[in-house]
Amino acid sequence: MSILTILEFPDERLRKKATPVKNIDNNLQTLITDMFETMYHSSGIGLAATQVNVHLQLLVIDTSEEKNTPLCLINPEIISKDGEFEYNEGCLSVPLSFEKIIRPGHIVVKGLDRNGEAIEIEANDLLSTCIQHEIDHLNGKLFVDYLSPLKRQRIKTKLEKRHRMAGE
Repeated sequence: MSILTILEFPDERLRKKATPVKNIDNNLQTLITDMFETMYHSSGIGLAATQVNVHLQLLVIDTSEEKNTPLCLINPEIISKDGEFEYNEGCLSVPLSFEKIIRPGHIVVKGLDRNGEAIEIEANDLLSTCIQHEIDHLNGKLFVDYLSPLKRQRIKTKLEKRHRMAGE
């Protein structure tokens, strides 16, 4: 197990669209385990493979307070959505930035679990938001894309300055 490097906005690799997972093998299982470890280590509630520079349709989530309800979705697809839910979203790829985003409050998503078994999940509120946020990553979209150009630019400038100060 290892902690993976999380790409940070405005890194262009975050804009790359992920491709479907074709083989669920030992390499993928290791990646899934490492993604969960990275997410928990970073105090996140979700992580898409795109964020660790692996461009496969894979995401991990755990919205539980106890961090004991891991969810892995491979090739996720939202098949229905309705309602509305507003949440102060943050992102491991956009550190220290939180903004209110309105998304559908109820979704049904289908995909494969980490063993390749077909699953369908009905999700509400925070879990719904988190799944949508991570699927956005797989499509090369970030939560800052929902913000005004001015807010997005302010966040970009702040992170670019942070990277310069860190000598990256």
